[in-house]
Amino acid sequence: MASYRIALNFEDGVTRFVECKDGEKVLDAAFRNKINLPMDCSDGVCGTCKCRAESGFYDLGDDYIDDALTADEAERGLVLTCQMKPTSDCVIAVPTTSTACKTGQQKFAATVAKVTPHNDAAIVLELDVDTGASPSFLPGQYVNIDVPASGQSRSYSFSTAPGEQRIGFLIKKIPGGLMSSWLADAQAGDRLNLTGPLGSFYLRDVRRPLLFLAGGTGLAPFLSMLEVLARAGSEQKIHLIYGVTRDLDLVLVDEIAAYATRLPNFSFTTVVAEEASSHPRKGWVTQHMPAELLHGGDVDVYLCGPPPMVDAVRKHFDDNGVKPNSFQYEKFTPNAAAKEAA
Repeated sequence: MASYRIALNFEDGVTRFVECKDGEKVLDAAFRNKINLPMDCSDGVCGTCKCRAESGFYDLGDDYIDDALTADEAERGLVLTCQMKPTSDCVIAVPTTSTACKTGQQKFAATVAKVTPHNDAAIVLELDVDTGASPSFLPGQYVNIDVPASGQSRSYSFSTAPGEQRIGFLIKKIPGGLMSSWLADAQAGDRLNLTGPLGSFYLRDVRRPLLFLAGGTGLAPFLSMLEVLARAGSEQKIHLIYGVTRDLDLVLVDEIAAYATRLPNFSFTTVVAEEASSHPRKGWVTQHMPAELLHGGDVDVYLCGPPPMVDAVRKHFDDNGVKPNSFQYEKFTPNAAAKEAA
């Protein structure tokens, strides 16, 4: 029997995945997985179970009343989970917290497979997830990784595609930093505990050109997105602008370039801010964003980088009257135990 993977995204950033059987209602699938989505009547009358379907295909049937879900709401992607029967994988935004639905963050363990330093700028951490525990996530999301013997955790975006036994992260190297210091002596076989996936910064349905804006190790989620798009055979126009402070901060450029052979309409630009740089494009990301990349607003923009970069891009858009069809962004700070997305 066919089944579909349903991602339930809660207001507190927690994402839980459930398998929904062919012909099964999302509410029933969630209850079967001990996730108590909001509901009162379960008959399409009260509207308490109303959520938003952000991607995927489904059947709402006609066994609900207009007071519970109007035609206009259905047109805008709102659904009643007590009536919704998926016909594909779906992403559903649930307008409440995970704790209110009596669920929580998922935890899993992994083994260090490889630690690769890139100059003094970044570290690529590769982990092998325990057999049968390969985490489900949406490309662009992150996890919290416990730093051994510290009682603290750090948040890192997946740089690899969902569904892999080996997962990867691009981590900024910080002198004296908690995770950086641990990674300096990490060995293959060391064990780590992780919590997630988390975050509302992830790739939505691709229906128009994409503009990716990455700052430093904010490149990581875009590598995950590009891999998913390449595997899907996307022919949509995609441009990535990758901005860093110094020449040495430009890492994994060969990996980015490789996507140009797998995605027919992918291109990218690198930008270095430091005045002393010999790079052909110097300055800020906003100075190397020609109007044609914005497609007159018919574009989905994704931005991940440090707070000053995110704020500068938002101000640039406001000052120039740029209104993308959608604008997803995530701020991060090197020592943060959490991220901020919108």
